Amino acid sequence: MDDIAELLKSDEIRQRYATLPADYRAAFEWRSKWLMTAHQHQIVPSGDWWAIWLLQAGRGAGKTRTAAEQTGWWAWQQPKTRWLVSAPTSGDLRGTCFEGESGLINVIPSILVRDYNKTLHELTLTNGSLIKGIPASEPERFRGAQWHGAWLDELAAWDYLQEAWDQIMLSVRLGKQTRIICTTTPKPRDLLIELNGRDGEDVTITRASTHANLANLSPTFQKQILQYEGTKLGRQEIYAEIIDPEDGGIVKRDWFQLWPHDKPLPKFEYIIQSYDCATSDKTQNDPTACLVLGVFKPLDSPMSVMVVDVWNERLQYPDLRPKVISEYDVVYGTEEGKSLGGKKVDLILVEDKSAGISLIQDLQRAYLPVQAYNPGKADKTQRLSIVANIIQAKRVWIPESSNRKGYVRDWAEGFVSQICSFPECTHDDMVDAASQGLRYLRDAGWLDIDPIPHYDDAEYVEEPRQRRGNPYAQ
Repeated sequence: MDDIAELLKSDEIRQRYATLPADYRAAFEWRSKWLMTAHQHQIVPSGDWWAIWLLQAGRGAGKTRTAAEQTGWWAWQQPKTRWLVSAPTSGDLRGTCFEGESGLINVIPSILVRDYNKTLHELTLTNGSLIKGIPASEPERFRGAQWHGAWLDELAAWDYLQEAWDQIMLSVRLGKQTRIICTTTPKPRDLLIELNGRDGEDVTITRASTHANLANLSPTFQKQILQYEGTKLGRQEIYAEIIDPEDGGIVKRDWFQLWPHDKPLPKFEYIIQSYDCATSDKTQNDPTACLVLGVFKPLDSPMSVMVVDVWNERLQYPDLRPKVISEYDVVYGTEEGKSLGGKKVDLILVEDKSAGISLIQDLQRAYLPVQAYNPGKADKTQRLSIVANIIQAKRVWIPESSNRKGYVRDWAEGFVSQICSFPECTHDDMVDAASQGLRYLRDAGWLDIDPIPHYDDAEYVEEPRQRRGNPYAQ
């Protein structure tokens, strides 16, 4: 408080200060102390052009303290306003944003607080302003309420990020100038990449490393965090860099073979449509994906596959069934002037769970060549790892773009990006479709790849089979 005392040396200022109500004096001392001690990256950006302040900083850089200070000040500065606070979970709200060492309760002077309901995550100030916490893990709870602004903490760690974000954007609508503070240690989530792309438009971004606040961190933490200097994790957690998700992917982009755009498509010997269905027919978030693989024999090379089509859509079950039946009628490899002859689908492969169960039954009734696929105990990462060596061995081809030499066609870019980013990708529907399609072809004898990684997926029973047989036939 020495700096405030320095300001009050003037008799005139001291006399005016003495006439202020106690709560106003407390607010003045609170704000003055913060502005005099905060680091540059902790000061709210100037200007009224921005609506979202993204504070993208490393661990321990002071993100929580910054947002608590600014959100609390806005609420006090504008009487009878409403402010939202959200964090990954209810425990994070209470333990970090409200009651943490740098949280709202410990930042805002107690004389300015009328009430705090820890059960409802509600903090009411004496000027009538409300600061309300809602966990991001329950996106539907953002419906109905409306706010003048919000503090969204650790955005990159939200499980239902896009859903929660959409609801919040629709609810922050009060007043002439809405303000949102987003504090996070970054990860390559789609929303964060989008916000970074909007820098200078309606988003202002402040970046800071752990080093900016290192002196205020415990020696033990300093020692622990600095062990990651020079690593990819350190770039993310210390320097707040958004790491390209493909850097750590199981599959690398250059493993795929590009089929020249001006070369006729090969003659396919076998066509498989591999489906990964959404969790249920009521799912709005997860897409259903279809990957079409054509088996062919390149000149002077072993049997290979080509990705001849891939798509994903958010489909409820009544729309999914006719879509699959329509896709079955497609003839692949008939691009005019670039084909040696088209081929119809030989097999529809569908994972035997959730909406896939109903789909399998309906397709069987329609007498389509559908086969259920059971991945056993192997998790998603193991499933991709099992077939990754097929791609690494240059046995998977993708048609080249006719407009951009050296790149895949536009319709395939989403698939390549997703599979090369896995497990950091937002959705993994196309990854699952690829994993089961490639494994089926390998186990059926179309693709001979050694060695095969071993994982504990004992439920996946592999019987002796003949080449090109159906390994899942009952």
